[in-house]
Amino acid sequence: SKEGRYTEDDTPCPLGVYGQSKLAGEQAIAAVGGQYLILRTSWVYSTHGKNFLLTMQRLLQEKPQMRIVADQIGAPTWAGTIAHSTRALIERWQAGQAGDWGIYHLTAQGETSWFGFAQAIGEHLRAEGKACAELEGIPSSAYPTPAKRPLNSRLNCSRLQQQWQVVQPQWREALRECLAKQH
Repeated sequence: SKEGRYTEDDTPCPLGVYGQSKLAGEQAIAAVGGQYLILRTSWVYSTHGKNFLLTMQRLLQEKPQMRIVADQIGAPTWAGTIAHSTRALIERWQAGQAGDWGIYHLTAQGETSWFGFAQAIGEHLRAEGKACAELEGIPSSAYPTPAKRPLNSRLNCSRLQQQWQVVQPQWREALRECLAKQH
């Protein structure tokens, strides 16, 4: 329900069982004590497994038109970005350049909706000469799901940059890099 980006200091308020289990995991790690890093991320995609990118690539080529939620906002974050950032954190720690321990947000920079993410995937398909569905943006209320989804999934990642000097790429740049590695 927050208007802007969530910070690590905002009180978590998970909407469902999935979010509650993630919060319980964070709390269990913090309760153990010692040095730890918890990296919160969102809208993760990859060229492997099941995720929005792969689903959209398939559906955009199979269907003539698609309706995609346009009022949920976040930052699509490539699994490769998370891996590169995790490596950078480990390297800084090993070099004695660690920041404070604790919870950090790690997403790509920028923001978009699921509709905007699907449009970017479609642009890539068209650039490759592939067929692509016509897209229509719709409100969340027109696409009910069993689990309630937040309209705002934007995370403020400035603490990670300030404390650890680890900067994330723009989401479109990371998507291009991911898709280039897909071939």
